[in-house]
Amino acid sequence: MISSTSNSQVKHVVNLLNKAKYRRENKLFVVEGVKMVLEAPWERVEKIYISQEFFLRHKSGLDRIEWKSPRVEVVSDAVFKQMSDTKTPQGILATVKMKESSVDEIVESDRAFVVVCEEIQDPGNMGTILRTGEGAGVTGIIMSKNTVDIYHPKTIRSTMGSVYRVPFFVAENLQDTICQMKLLGVKVYAAHLNGNNSYAKEDYSGKCAFLIGNEGNGLKDDTAALSDCLIRIPMEGSVESLNAAVSSAVLMYEVNRQRRL
Repeated sequence: MISSTSNSQVKHVVNLLNKAKYRRENKLFVVEGVKMVLEAPWERVEKIYISQEFFLRHKSGLDRIEWKSPRVEVVSDAVFKQMSDTKTPQGILATVKMKESSVDEIVESDRAFVVVCEEIQDPGNMGTILRTGEGAGVTGIIMSKNTVDIYHPKTIRSTMGSVYRVPFFVAENLQDTICQMKLLGVKVYAAHLNGNNSYAKEDYSGKCAFLIGNEGNGLKDDTAALSDCLIRIPMEGSVESLNAAVSSAVLMYEVNRQRRL
């Protein structure tokens, strides 16, 4: 059992939680809680850490966990609190190998359905977009390199496990990636305040993608200009725009509605 916070494994987990560069270098990220750990693909799990209290309470259950595996490590309760990123730790976390898809994989289907995020900054928004995307049936999410780190602990928690199942790609040059999608037959729509067409009047039966901009500034003009169509979500009252995650949800579920019909 690990009982010291100076242990190299403890430092490893803490660095993965706090340093995006360290995560990228090691190609690993941290997930916390029973649901997130149990849903992680076993072949991608580097190591599972459990508190002593958690082990004593669950050692006769949770068949999904191979308790005797060298990939399972028990740590003291005090040490686990130092390793956790939450205020009330459940007593279990895991380090998981990163996995990223390609643009071709995301748009290869005849029913390709993509959300493209430009410089989304809030981890909760990004995680919610990923989670909602799974529910609505997207084939993938594409993010600009300046978008919040998908492996940020708060983003991971917000995905509620969708991070394992929704393909995504971080674009070094977002505008080049949008052009690549268009060459692959994807019709690109930009959610924009200057949109002339209501989002509900478009036909999303073919390959389609939605461009979603930064929470405060929206899409960059050069990025919006690459779209095939500017669309808007009608607003009542004095509201000018919706939260990025909410806007994404409205658009994604319109595609889902049309395709179900």
